[in-house]
Amino acid sequence: MFLSTYENRIDKKGRVSVPASFRSYLSNLGYNGVICFPSFNNYSIEAWSQDRIEKISNSIDELNPFEEKKDFFATSILSESVNLQFDSEGRISLSSKLLKHAKIRNSMLFVGQGKTFQIWEPTNFEKFRVLARKKSNNNRAGLRWEQKLNKE
Repeated sequence: MFLSTYENRIDKKGRVSVPASFRSYLSNLGYNGVICFPSFNNYSIEAWSQDRIEKISNSIDELNPFEEKKDFFATSILSESVNLQFDSEGRISLSSKLLKHAKIRNSMLFVGQGKTFQIWEPTNFEKFRVLARKKSNNNRAGLRWEQKLNKE
């Protein structure tokens, strides 16, 4: 899983090193890169493995081909997605479009989200983190554990 938060800087050639634990997780899935697209919800970049983007693509394909929302989802997610392969040092080059969306200039945070991760500008993430903590605290009773019944 993608866990924790790491900060890295963009080098002079526009590359950034993806955290080793994130690369390792993707490698274990058989993938030497990551799919990135602009977040719907925040000024951040969503980063997904190939199998996750295929899952969302399959979900979009199941929609009625003549419904507007199929085109909306495909355009907003799939056409905006970029397949970024790791170089020999574990770096990727984020497009200027993605960096602009996330308001990233020099430094960025890689934020683990379990099966996916996000890339944030540090100041924007700190504001979001404070809000997320407050809302999580207010809604903590709604988080349910799966309970399995013991059959004897």
